[in-house]
Amino acid sequence: MVRPATIRSGKRGGKGKTTNCSGSLRLLHSEVSNSWPVFSPPSNPFSRNPHTMVNRNLIRELELGDEIDQEIEQAMGGTDSGEYAVGTSTLSVNSVLHGKILRVDDEFVLVDVGYKSEGHIPRNEWDDSEPPPQVGDTVKVLLEEFEDGQLEEQRGLITLSKRKARRIEDWLRVMESVKENDVVTGFVTRKIKGGLLVDISGVNVFLPASQVDIRRPADIGDYCGRCIQCLVLKIDEQRRNIVVSRRALIEQERAERKKQLMETLEVGQVRRGIVKNIADFGAFVDLGGIDGLLHITDMSWGRIGHPSEMVAIDQEIEVQVLHIDREREKIALGMKQRTASPWAKVADKYPVGTVCKGTVVNVMSYGAFVKLEDGVEGLVHISEMSWTKRVSHPSELVKPGDEVEVVVLAINKEKQEISLGMKQTQQNPWEKVAADYPPGAVVKGVVRNLTNYGAFIEIDDGIDGLLHVTDMSWTRKVTHPSEMVDKGQEIECKVLSVDQQRRRIALGLKQMHEDPWTTDIPSRYKPGDVVKGNVTKITNFGVFVGLEDGLEGLLHISELSEDKVENAEEVVKVGDPIEVKILRVDTDDRKIGLSKKRVGWSREREAAEGTEEV
Repeated sequence: MVRPATIRSGKRGGKGKTTNCSGSLRLLHSEVSNSWPVFSPPSNPFSRNPHTMVNRNLIRELELGDEIDQEIEQAMGGTDSGEYAVGTSTLSVNSVLHGKILRVDDEFVLVDVGYKSEGHIPRNEWDDSEPPPQVGDTVKVLLEEFEDGQLEEQRGLITLSKRKARRIEDWLRVMESVKENDVVTGFVTRKIKGGLLVDISGVNVFLPASQVDIRRPADIGDYCGRCIQCLVLKIDEQRRNIVVSRRALIEQERAERKKQLMETLEVGQVRRGIVKNIADFGAFVDLGGIDGLLHITDMSWGRIGHPSEMVAIDQEIEVQVLHIDREREKIALGMKQRTASPWAKVADKYPVGTVCKGTVVNVMSYGAFVKLEDGVEGLVHISEMSWTKRVSHPSELVKPGDEVEVVVLAINKEKQEISLGMKQTQQNPWEKVAADYPPGAVVKGVVRNLTNYGAFIEIDDGIDGLLHVTDMSWTRKVTHPSEMVDKGQEIECKVLSVDQQRRRIALGLKQMHEDPWTTDIPSRYKPGDVVKGNVTKITNFGVFVGLEDGLEGLLHISELSEDKVENAEEVVKVGDPIEVKILRVDTDDRKIGLSKKRVGWSREREAAEGTEEV
């Protein structure tokens, strides 16, 4: 006869008090008799993991709440968690017995368990996957209750359950085989609040949502129906539940693979990996245990705007190991390094002076980048865009996507830089300026800009000449060019000089007329003549007198009066008409000396006093 095994509540190995409370299937295996022959541990679903310790901190974080307990209880069929007698020879509630099928109908199966007792089992307790019940078959059942609450001498009707008896068998088998830190295999049955239920040899265990994967999936329900492996984190025999983690198992496996990978990984190796994440600066590639960074600059020899142009998440790619920081466990990877750098033959392919076509790929304030081929770009500096146009920003001439013709000006192979020029594809107009505008030539132009020192006159498209203030008038002292010309005014000038190397043309306005200081002024203004004028300016050393338009003479303060004058404004005011005598005319320095006090002097007195130079 088979000795019965009693299942009590309490900790494994303890002798807890026998209880009869409703709840989920919560059975302990420590007190099951070793002589119970029905159950044997399965060989496949469970395996030991002797190299890993249970993370107690993680277990504390995963304490289940009453709500989750209730969901697990419902999923396990509501089997009472009281004391169960397996293989008993007497009839009692919660006994697991062998019965014989007497009758089968559409709703119930009548089973004889002996001792003048018969019980009925709902027909739906036989799954579609197992053979249908047949009269005469032997079946294991759980005695749940008597019809009248007690067993009498006469035949009584009792309530039996085949399904709960099977769950008891499954639980006992799991308890015999599974320990904390074991690796178990099972099927995800359904999603509940906070996680998933996983069927481990007939027993539902709880997989928290945070432990499904290293990165929490968008919907853990996608795992339903999948066969997965997990690590047993916690077996709570008092609360009678099991918590497992797929994430912990993956992390352990990754740690082991990571260790092995770091031992064999070397710079220069080509490895295959899976793109796990993409950022603006690059992509993270799983090499099989550790992630490496594939920076955007190491993806292609050409220009790319975002890593997603080259790779996609979950894509398998080949990369080359560029650098390994074993202390910080950081790996730099490259894709472009698997092909030869286009810069290796740039000097041979694009020698200095070569005219080639390219595409504008970027425009900056200082110039435009032009792609000559994939991975080879050159810079056209803003100063190399036009011979004549004043370019404030490169966008005035080019935009991204434009095809342009350029000349290679210089190559720096080490820095991978090419200097390009656009204006060099055309003839330099300054090369023929000397021939087109020789000194002495009269040109027409438009006043383009005014500065303190002169006016810039555009005499041809993009070619300006400078009209300096000193070359605007023979006689007037010009302090600002606006006194003589206006912006936008068209004027005629004479070319004074051409500096082709410095790209400068000097123009003159006064040279359009003969210099009056050489002929006209000396003949009309002679020493000793008395002339009339107007005071134009007063200084601390004297008074300037306007003799005619643009012609002034200096009346020194000592020549204002016979008396000593400290302040010229005490004698004259600006705008006053005044009569003065010419003392001298200096054609070299272009000056005329005047005197007011000598106006009435006779020749004899002049001779006696002598004429002082002013």
